[in-house]
Amino acid sequence: MIEMKDVSKIYENGAVALEHVNVEISKGEFVFIVGASGAGKSTFIRLLFREVLPSDGTLVVNGFDVVGMDHGDVPYLRRGLGVIFQDFRLLPDKTVFENVAFAMQVIEAPRRRIQHSVNAVLDIVGLRDKYKCFPSQLSGGEQQRVAIARAIVNNPALVIADEPTGNLDPETSWEIMDIFKRINGSGTTIVMATHDKHIVDTMKRRVIAIEDGHIVRDEAQGVYGYEV
Repeated sequence: MIEMKDVSKIYENGAVALEHVNVEISKGEFVFIVGASGAGKSTFIRLLFREVLPSDGTLVVNGFDVVGMDHGDVPYLRRGLGVIFQDFRLLPDKTVFENVAFAMQVIEAPRRRIQHSVNAVLDIVGLRDKYKCFPSQLSGGEQQRVAIARAIVNNPALVIADEPTGNLDPETSWEIMDIFKRINGSGTTIVMATHDKHIVDTMKRRVIAIEDGHIVRDEAQGVYGYEV
């Protein structure tokens, strides 16, 4: 599913974000990426959907050679991925239904399929009754549910989440994590960067810890391991 070999990322200003990283993540895993701010977590996440490219090394995601692929093939890589951000990134002038449907419209899915699939994922995230609402009419937790629905509507093999509970209260965070657990239970691989110690320690999933651009810990049933 994901294979990083000797991956480094050095930005143009000379900042070393990752250095000689080697990681394999198999299909169906649920992996937390942890570490202090500036440790390299966000770069790790951004590499997976080719928002940035490695300076060195090889990276394969869902069968795609991320480094060597043609630019025109990037949309095909991303069709197999669902990406969720801390700040939701919803389209403010579109309803809940339209925000989720947009992910299918860009791949030119048939209208009937869009209708069925959007309704199905809104059921999964518990927002079927809010389909006509605009983002400004929703709570933060509801907006994140819309973002999750948008990320999974095309049945991605891999969901990548960058601090998806960072702006949410603890109760809402657990509601979001319950959705992620259900998605993972259906076979979808999940890679999640997070600072939420309680969630990581409670769920006991695989934990990859990054410090100063290096992987310092990779545990099958890990804990957060940092004071907060």
